[in-house]
Amino acid sequence: MLKPEFNDADSARPELLCYLVAIAAASYALTREWRVDHVVECCRRWLAKNDVKMFWLDRVRIGQLALKIASEDLLEAGIAVRLSSVNALFTSEMELNEASTMVQRMMSLCQEAL
Repeated sequence: MLKPEFNDADSARPELLCYLVAIAAASYALTREWRVDHVVECCRRWLAKNDVKMFWLDRVRIGQLALKIASEDLLEAGIAVRLSSVNALFTSEMELNEASTMVQRMMSLCQEAL
């Protein structure tokens, strides 16, 4: 896999990428559409909540990578996000549920991608 080139090395954030992958996969499980708008909005919210600044082009790149991983790489890695598993991905505060084995496997994919 070709790794993305970020303008700022700090933009290579596996925790953000994993969050966006989980959002994209959950959104697809719920709507059967790859919702770019969900990824964009959730990226903005994650950055604001974590008080992180990111160059706009890096946000585009990490969003594109998240959609690619969610739409192609998850199934290849044997990770199937179904409607019944969406709740297990997130905590009640809509943060990643790090205790979930599915999230742990997603995180490994995201770390490899960066």
